[in-house]
Amino acid sequence: MTPRQDDACRTRVVLDIVGDKWSLLVVRALRDGPRRFTELKRDIAGISQRMLTVTLRGLERDGILTRTVHNVMPPHVCYELTPMGRTLREATAPLLEWSVAHLAAIDAARADYDSRA
Repeated sequence: MTPRQDDACRTRVVLDIVGDKWSLLVVRALRDGPRRFTELKRDIAGISQRMLTVTLRGLERDGILTRTVHNVMPPHVCYELTPMGRTLREATAPLLEWSVAHLAAIDAARADYDSRA
């Protein structure tokens, strides 16, 4: 594989982060600073506990967030964006804002399309 092909393959792997709906919602939820697991679960509608765990582990592995365990009883775990995670947040914020601004139009277009089918 040539270096260009290898870069293209690796880029697709990284873009999977952006294409994954849960990852972007977690990054968005962490925009204001560290959050606990339960706070994230409460703020991200529709995500299961297992999916949140899998998503957090993947983002930690990719260097997008850090996981900090505070040695108290019961244990207190916080998640926070890394500097790279903050740049991902800045890069994807317009996409998330666009999606919120166009939800009604998308719903209307889908209803129109479905009524023709």
